[in-house]
Amino acid sequence: MTKLKVSIFGLSLLAISFILYSCNKDDDSTTVTPTTGAVSILSTVQTKYKSMVTISTSGSSITLKSNGTPDHVSPYWDATNTLYEAQMSGSTVNPGKIGTQNYAMTIPTNPTEASTKEATTLGAIGMALNGVPIYNDREGGNVPVDAGVLGSFDRAGAHPGPGNTYHYHCTGDFTGNDNANLIGFLRDGFPIYARKDNDGSYPANLDTNGGHVGTTADFSTPIYHYHASNTAYLGSRFYILKAGSYHGTKGTFTQ
Repeated sequence: MTKLKVSIFGLSLLAISFILYSCNKDDDSTTVTPTTGAVSILSTVQTKYKSMVTISTSGSSITLKSNGTPDHVSPYWDATNTLYEAQMSGSTVNPGKIGTQNYAMTIPTNPTEASTKEATTLGAIGMALNGVPIYNDREGGNVPVDAGVLGSFDRAGAHPGPGNTYHYHCTGDFTGNDNANLIGFLRDGFPIYARKDNDGSYPANLDTNGGHVGTTADFSTPIYHYHASNTAYLGSRFYILKAGSYHGTKGTFTQ
């Protein structure tokens, strides 16, 4: 009987030791993915958007309003404007100009991943920090930007569309390019960055929509964020800002 008690006691100690070892092993090796939606973007939005963008909140939403005009030089300003500059050598200008608009983008304060990813469409898919709309890689007729359209971009990777709606398709000299700059936020509330991660490297683990989860200079808690493409578009100096679908559920963008 005594030997049996000792054996049972020994087995109990062995089981407890195994459980403790297993728990410790799991703690060391498991990477916990943060809950999408646990990160508020409000502070970063309030800090990073420029003064020409008006910010308001209502419940769980943020509304950004702007007139859509850039704070940098472009050949699409009137020649009498102090921000006018000649178009780059070898490029052209389309018939449009930079016009004043009345934009309002409403996005969630805590963006969440959508169960079904919705494709981006023509028109504004986000707003840069200076209030200029961000467009995807498509043009009228929902066809990819071609060499002719590419040749109409200014140094900002932008041009005006119908109604003098100036907008960005690509990275450029004033928003973010070969760096880790925050460029703005898309309509689903997730931030979009230039081509590099915060450590100076080019991210190698982007999903099919051009994003991944991680920390940034603006978010110490990991958050899903987009990056501009790191492939020169049609061999040009430009890199597409966004192609594919939204990671989250898009809010509204009106003008």
